[in-house]
Amino acid sequence: MGKINAEWHLKHKMPKNPTMDERIKWHLEHQKHCSCRKISGKLAEEMKKRGIKF
Repeated sequence: MGKINAEWHLKHKMPKNPTMDERIKWHLEHQKHCSCRKISGKLAEEMKKRGIKF
């Protein structure tokens, strides 16, 4: 785990009940601004299926 960007997290909340597209969009932006964790699990698998590099 890296350092959390608390300011970014406060300003960019994950939507309630997000669609897969919303989750992907949020996590890609998150990765640009915060290094608290990597994209993994089912989300990473779905992004790979869609050809999205992360």
